[in-house]
Amino acid sequence: MDNTTAVNPRPTLTPQQAAELALKLYGVTISEISSLPSYIDQNFLMVDEERNKYVLKIMNSEDSKNASLLEVQTFAMSFLRQHGVPAQTALRTTTGQLMSMEEIDCGHGSQTYCVRLMTYIPGKTVAASPVTKQDLYNVGKLAATVDETLQQLVSPNLDVLQRDDERWSLSNIPLLEDFLSVMDGEPLQGVIKAVIEQYKSHVQPKISSFQKGIIHGDLNDQNIIVSPVDNGHHEVSAILDFSLLMNGCYVFELAIAIAYLMLENPRPLDVGGALLAGWESIMRFSDDERDSLFLLVLGRLCQSLVYGRHNVKKYLDNKKYLLITAENGTRLLSELWKLGKTEVERKWFTDASTFSVWIKK
Repeated sequence: MDNTTAVNPRPTLTPQQAAELALKLYGVTISEISSLPSYIDQNFLMVDEERNKYVLKIMNSEDSKNASLLEVQTFAMSFLRQHGVPAQTALRTTTGQLMSMEEIDCGHGSQTYCVRLMTYIPGKTVAASPVTKQDLYNVGKLAATVDETLQQLVSPNLDVLQRDDERWSLSNIPLLEDFLSVMDGEPLQGVIKAVIEQYKSHVQPKISSFQKGIIHGDLNDQNIIVSPVDNGHHEVSAILDFSLLMNGCYVFELAIAIAYLMLENPRPLDVGGALLAGWESIMRFSDDERDSLFLLVLGRLCQSLVYGRHNVKKYLDNKKYLLITAENGTRLLSELWKLGKTEVERKWFTDASTFSVWIKK
């Protein structure tokens, strides 16, 4: 029997509890409050009496156990902001702390949750914005800039970013095999199995040679906020959610961005080349890294579909958000698989080289 509901790590505070926390920890009196979407954490948009806006983020109780990791994530956000990267950052409590561990009872026993009050940055998610190829180029460039900047991060606790057992890491695609039963009866299950096998034979042996460093780990279409500028273009106003910050391969970062930014784009095949060109204006990939890109993109789509389906069983009340990539992701994975590696890469690499030449003019 599955008893996960008895020890549900997902916080489910009432708006009143959240407002009381903001007052107790930050001395902020909240006049308006509303829920924001989250995977297994809890986010509230708050407005104080002076009309200042904030985001109160309550981490799930499982991730809250690793205080050192949360401290490094919080520090990385501030570090990026100081270096000109538009990252969301945490505000200090009345006692000067950037995060607070709070014992809270959400109706299923008292648990400890990490609480942070974050800066609110206006704009819309990339998922909800009609971004241009130029915008995508700039997102790719910013993604590489994030990772290049993180190379300078210094902290005594950086070893916590060696998250070898993190199942969302693209180095752990084979772990999907343990969860494939959630796709029983689905035609896509065979495609996912084939992606895993090809990953094991074509990507895994090369990973040791890939360029590595600290990566954001989840540059998805919900974690990039953009604002409109002139001529229908957008600029990135914020990068959110550093909960998957880890040591990883730089090509993973780009593959994750390509996978998610294709989801809502009316011309998904146009995404990869523009992002790649933007990235490589900062950091070049090796032939082996480029050759692995297609399977890494497919691998992330597989992870999103399988883990989303798995987590719905545990967090049924958050079904809509957990399956946010399901419909488009299913169609996209099928289409990319049908087109095949050679065809998709030809499109991406041709677009990237054309784009790079055009940008230099």
